[in-house]
Amino acid sequence: MNQRNRCVEYDMGDRAAAESTRKAALSLAQESGNTEIAGWAHEMRAWFALTTGDYRGILAASQAGTEAAPSHGVAVQLAAQEAKGWARLGDRRQTEVALDRGRKLLEGMPYPENLDHHFVVDPAKFDFYAMDCYRLLGEDRFAENLAHEVIRAGTDFDGSERSPMRMAEARITLGVVAARQGDLDQAVNYGEWALKGDRQSLPSLLMVSRELAAIVNRAFAAEPTGREYLDHLTTLSRTN
Repeated sequence: MNQRNRCVEYDMGDRAAAESTRKAALSLAQESGNTEIAGWAHEMRAWFALTTGDYRGILAASQAGTEAAPSHGVAVQLAAQEAKGWARLGDRRQTEVALDRGRKLLEGMPYPENLDHHFVVDPAKFDFYAMDCYRLLGEDRFAENLAHEVIRAGTDFDGSERSPMRMAEARITLGVVAARQGDLDQAVNYGEWALKGDRQSLPSLLMVSRELAAIVNRAFAAEPTGREYLDHLTTLSRTN
């Protein structure tokens, strides 16, 4: 059973198929005693919960996965997902606890041989997770610095983007920071730039874009630039 199928199905908008595949993978993992696959199945459930706004569900899935696979690489990503859940619930202390646990786990693991493999933890990705958390907690300086680092690490020597989804979310993070600082043009430029990539996980991208949209709607809804951005997101949401 190909675990990547679950991501593809979910990105394509077929949530029922993705959940069915995830449950089948979890069942097979439990029957065969493969704790790593079980951990990834729980991690996918945490991601599904994240993109649907089920923040308590993120915590439950992350903690179940950590119990199933405490010493595998997936435990790092489970800690990051848990941190994202706590950040969305506004709990700064628990967010930091989860991030710290993930960092310590990551430091104790060998560097992956194949970073292109979907189910290995890229050490550079932890900055991406922390960026998400600090943006949600309103820690703009930390979020902005991490966003620039995510973009730097994801850009190849020839200017091509190795990690387009991470970079898209980093640009939205920079847009959120700009919007909080009152710079609508910069905020929308970053927001629209993030939506232009060819390789997109729209559930994740729309989720983060809505954070920027909320600020634009609150502070700049009367501005034509703000209205155009909000209308663009509404159209994307309806078609996905």
